[in-house]
Amino acid sequence: MSEILREIIFDTETTGLKANDGDRVIEIGAVELINRFPSGKTYHVFINPEGKEVHPEALKVHGISNEFLNDKPKFSEVADEFLEFFSTGSLIAHNASFDTGFLNAELKRLGKPPIDNARVIDTLEIARRKHPMGPNSLDALCSRYNIDNSKREKHGALLDSEILAEVYIELLGGRQASFSLEHENQNDQNSGSDLNEDGSVKLMQRPNPLPSPLSQEDLERHRAFVETLGDNPIWKKVGGL
Repeated sequence: MSEILREIIFDTETTGLKANDGDRVIEIGAVELINRFPSGKTYHVFINPEGKEVHPEALKVHGISNEFLNDKPKFSEVADEFLEFFSTGSLIAHNASFDTGFLNAELKRLGKPPIDNARVIDTLEIARRKHPMGPNSLDALCSRYNIDNSKREKHGALLDSEILAEVYIELLGGRQASFSLEHENQNDQNSGSDLNEDGSVKLMQRPNPLPSPLSQEDLERHRAFVETLGDNPIWKKVGGL
């Protein structure tokens, strides 16, 4: 059996933009993926910022008011269950340094160790490598990959995590990546007759080769073109027609 791949897609909402200046986490949302498929397990909590006022600009983004947060638990009261859910697997977020910076500030207040950066994957960095011309905001990626984000009128940690999970799969290759994982799981369950001794999948020979899509006229035209390339064209060295 192959090892189970556990990944946590997560997001936070905060009172402002500066964890080092005392801004606090006020919402955490997370979705568990097992072998790149949602397991159905989620984590979601609103958190009392303990007197830190929500900045007006932040309120415009997520709509979470101080009045709403007054009766919510403090981070110290949810830290253990948060750490339990986040205890294993990769941690995946969009612009991850923002979220981990805030979470580490909360953990530091309690004297707990920070999140190991080696476990963190930033989907914004992946998107920038894959789509260097951008834009690569979460909304822009939803548009690029035809992911429905119509419910995202304001930012929300759990909803954004659910959307990001879909975006993350697309960034890794989408349905093709999921098919590959499913194929690997099927190989784990078979009798081994389709595997080489080293565990790799045998490459099966077609009983009858597929017909060439090139006509005889295409082949002759190509050969005539190659003859115009000189006495020793690179095409002949690499096995051209």
